[in-house]
Amino acid sequence: MTQFGRVLTAMITPFHEDGSVNYPVAEELAAHLVQHGTDTLVVCGTTGESPTLSWDEEYELFRVVQQAVSGRAKVIAGTGSNSTREAISATQKANQLKLDGALQVVPYYNKPPQAGLYQHFRKIAEASPDLPIMLYNIPGRTGQNLLPETIARLAEIPNIVAVKEASGNLDQVSQIRRLTAPEFVIYSGDDSLTLPMLAVGAEGVVSVASHLVGDELQRMIQSFEQGQVQAAT
Repeated sequence: MTQFGRVLTAMITPFHEDGSVNYPVAEELAAHLVQHGTDTLVVCGTTGESPTLSWDEEYELFRVVQQAVSGRAKVIAGTGSNSTREAISATQKANQLKLDGALQVVPYYNKPPQAGLYQHFRKIAEASPDLPIMLYNIPGRTGQNLLPETIARLAEIPNIVAVKEASGNLDQVSQIRRLTAPEFVIYSGDDSLTLPMLAVGAEGVVSVASHLVGDELQRMIQSFEQGQVQAAT
């Protein structure tokens, strides 16, 4: 099994009716997900409403989720930003909590060139060198595509270990796999593309559907790995 497993859940954030975070339900949800197929929880990604949370709320979510699943699953913190300084600071604080990794989204709105993207992610990684980093490429949301050649350069940085690839482009996934070392892990960022992405070199999925069908996703991936393609489909 890879460092983060096969099924990673991009966990939602539960709220009270007044808009405040419901931390007890977040703990219950985290425990439930781990009981139903989730290997790693990705907390405070965009599925978890990160744009609408304060950093204090996010840090508390990191803490309570880590406590809820300690020893049973890993926790990745969504600490990306279109501000390099802000992403560095948030990632360092997540590292102080001894979380298992950080998810770094391509800077949104800014649309930096590939050289700028490389420097952005390099500085974040080098500021927390003992924390595994997962890149997150979702050009439909950020306005900029993190190209395979740039991902390959970033993969040479020791603690950049994976990418959540949500471009929807299978040719791009094939290129990433061809240009990176086998230990660099590719995750599908689209539930519906998990199986075809496995066929071209991905090892799992950062899933939203796993809130409901985590066990089924695990069985699908395991069937594919065992060569039971018909069962996987």
